[in-house]
Amino acid sequence: MAGRGHPLAGARVSLLADIVESKRREIAELRGQPRARSSRAVFDVVEALRRRDRLHLIAEVKLKSPSAGRLSRALAPPARAVAYARAGASMVSVLCDGPFFDGGWEHLAASREALDAAGLTLPLLAKEFVLDARQVQEARDRGADAVLLIARIVSPATLAALVGTARHEGLEPMVEVVDERELRDALAAGARVVGVNARDLDTLAMDAERTARVLANIPADVVAVHLSGIKGAGDVAQVARGRADAALLGEALMRQDDPEPLLTELVAAARAKDAGK
Repeated sequence: MAGRGHPLAGARVSLLADIVESKRREIAELRGQPRARSSRAVFDVVEALRRRDRLHLIAEVKLKSPSAGRLSRALAPPARAVAYARAGASMVSVLCDGPFFDGGWEHLAASREALDAAGLTLPLLAKEFVLDARQVQEARDRGADAVLLIARIVSPATLAALVGTARHEGLEPMVEVVDERELRDALAAGARVVGVNARDLDTLAMDAERTARVLANIPADVVAVHLSGIKGAGDVAQVARGRADAALLGEALMRQDDPEPLLTELVAAARAKDAGK
């Protein structure tokens, strides 16, 4: 992808390759650890995200990102997950990568425990760079209801196998794509939830036009999720006028020490009558 002309394209491709290589080392360690199998009943993610009267919002717990750097630490991940739930999020996404995002499987487990303790029945998405079935199993054991699968970092055959593993574990796979080819791979793998990333994983450049086009091509019976790039109520309203059933909010919320006021405003924008399709 370095030939796209982006001045930092080579560095961006290297970043993604570095993340994937880091995952391979982590997977080797994970495979050597016994599973702590969970018996909890998972939530129906398709039902939770399928659009009816409003655009659903997925709020993300992410302490750092390669594009934004260090983000708010005022709330620990479990406290932030509870704040998101109370402000009206339909789902919480938790970063599980340590080296590049300051996340961890422990953040996922602690968020599940905190939500359960507060009586908040909200599904959790394990957001990780998944290359291997063992990561999917770990997501299940740590309290996830869904697991992110990124089409760009695996072959179509591996993607289909990971979708199968997720379903076997009782998790809903959310397959992330950036273009029509990846969308075809996701649908061929049997994805029922497809996220379209407005940020290209190789260049980190945003492309709203491409995102809208790919979202529009997602079949009506598949849950469509807009990923990245939403900063305020106007962005939410614009996405709500399109194909998406749900939208993920990351850095805008993570810049807030107290995310509830902003998320409450964004949930209201998602519910506004003139924001619907």
